[in-house]
This record gives sequence, structure tokens and C-alpha cells, in this order.
Amino acid sequence: MTIPRIELTPGFSVSAQGFGGMALTDVYGGLPSDEALATLNHAVDIGVTLIDTADVYGAGSNEELIARLLRDRRDEVELATKFGIIGSPAQGYSGVRGDAAYVREAAEASLGRLGTEVIDLYYLHRRDTSVPLEETVGAMADLVAAGKVRHLGLSEVTADELQAACAVHPIAAVQSEWSIWSRDVEAAVVPAAARLGVGFVPYSPLGRGFLTGTVQAASLGDGDFRHRVPRFDPEAMTANAAVVEAIQGVAADAGATAAQVALAWLAAQGQRFGLPVVPIPGTRKPQRIDENADATAVVLTEAHLDVLAGAAAQVVGDRSADRGWVSQGREA
Repeated sequence: MTIPRIELTPGFSVSAQGFGGMALTDVYGGLPSDEALATLNHAVDIGVTLIDTADVYGAGSNEELIARLLRDRRDEVELATKFGIIGSPAQGYSGVRGDAAYVREAAEASLGRLGTEVIDLYYLHRRDTSVPLEETVGAMADLVAAGKVRHLGLSEVTADELQAACAVHPIAAVQSEWSIWSRDVEAAVVPAAARLGVGFVPYSPLGRGFLTGTVQAASLGDGDFRHRVPRFDPEAMTANAAVVEAIQGVAADAGATAAQVALAWLAAQGQRFGLPVVPIPGTRKPQRIDENADATAVVLTEAHLDVLAGAAAQVVGDRSADRGWVSQGREA
């Protein structure tokens, strides 16, 4: 298995598919740390080198887990983490901070938990609208000047916010939810990223597992984060089964799995919009990492893409309980 590499931004190449670490902590229920570490090691073994985490995942425990990987394999990994959210996905969020003092504080804390001297890609996880974006990005730029961060990223920003940030310092990547059933970013953010030379890193490219056809309402545990996402209301899940059926139909025709079709669709969208796209699916199982990685060899036809576009138009429920929490709610 050979995973291609993509230049996310000039001078910064990463594996064409990354790994989203959030699933390895308590967001979807617990997982023994040794099993989680084995999953991470397997990802790197097969050539998945962009490893994505955040200080808020597991209240820092996700970064501490990844630190165990980095002890022996730091030179094999492009490390991405994020800051700005107060709270946790499992317990709920209490706010955001983007003031300059907090940027420095958060970076130092993440570096300590990760046990590394430099972060390859440092994201603002959510925009703090009470602070000028220029202040936040300026403080992030100071981290680059100090050698503590190599590249800057932004998560769930609008096109205008991305433009403003790029005027302060080059932005390597935008991270937002983007998938067959989450296409709102295509209206403004994706075209802006293409115009500005910014790579795109879609999170939840498999629709938090739903697009694979393996998630049903009865399978969600009491502490599962997805209970707070409107699309995972039982009635919405029933209605959205039609989307999964369409994906599975394309998968059968393409000789692929549903997950591989969802990931190959993003590669096709990257070609359509003219920008590098590096999805970061998360999983707890090594065999799913292999399955996802094989998507880099799947090619979808125009007929396949037409079917998937029709399915996307049928989606029921928002991707966030609070639209203002994501770029969708702040686009003009």
C-alpha cells in the first residue's frame, strides 16, 4: 500500500490522507490507551503521516496519547493540533478564546503535553468573535517567528475571515467539516481557499461514521457526542438512510466500500475546485485505516458523482446544533 503525498501549501507536503485523533478519546465512548496507540502506529506504518489532534480532545489526554507515538516516530509525522475551544466534545463547550495571551498559553501547554519542541500545523479551532481576528493570527504568527510552530491553520472560518487572516500571515490550511452530506463550505470557503492558495483539510469526511452505513441510532452510547448533532436525531437518521443507500449503490458499481466512495468523492471535489484536499478520517480500528487508505486509488465517474450530488440534496438536519459554531452560520 502506497499513500501519495500532497503539497498542502508550498514547502509543506503531507500524506494525501491524514488521521483524525478525536475518535481515540472519549468522544464516542472509551478506548484503552494501548489500543489507541496501536491504531496510531498502524496509521504511520502504512504511510499516513498527517496526525491531527486538539487540546480540547479528552481535555488534553489526546495530545498526551499522541506524545507516546512521537517519542519514537516524531520524524515520520506531520503534527497538527488546535486551540481556542474551552470545554470538551464529550462534556460540552463553554466558550472560545483567541486573545494573544491565550494563544501563547495554549501553545506552550500543547507543546508540553505533546512532548515536542515544534508543532508542524497549528490551527485556531474556532474564531473568538470578541477578539479581532488580526490579533489572534498575529499572535500565532509570533509562534512561527519563535520556531514553536511551522505553519498556521484555521478551522471553521468564513471566506472573509480567511481573507483577513491571510493578510496577516500565510495560512497553510483550512479545516472544516466537508463531506457528501456537508457541502455548505463549497459556497464560499472552498473557492476562497483555492483563490488564496490555501489547502483544505476536511474533518468528519465519513459523516461521523454515518456515511459508511455502520451507524444506527441504537448503536450510539449514552455519552456519544453525536446525540447533540441534529442529523443524528433518530428521525433524521431514518430519513438520511437514503443518502447511505445511494453511496452504497455507487460503491457496488465502483468495486469499493461506502467509506472509500466518500473519501474518493472529496478527492474529486478537490480537482473540481482546484485545491489540495487532505481528509482526516478517524477510526479506532487498524483495518479501517487500511480500508480508508485504499480510497486513494478509487476513481469515481461523472455518473457516480451525479448520483452522490442527488443524495446530498436530500440530507435532513443541520451538521451543528448551533450554526454560529461553524462557518455555515456566519457566512453573509
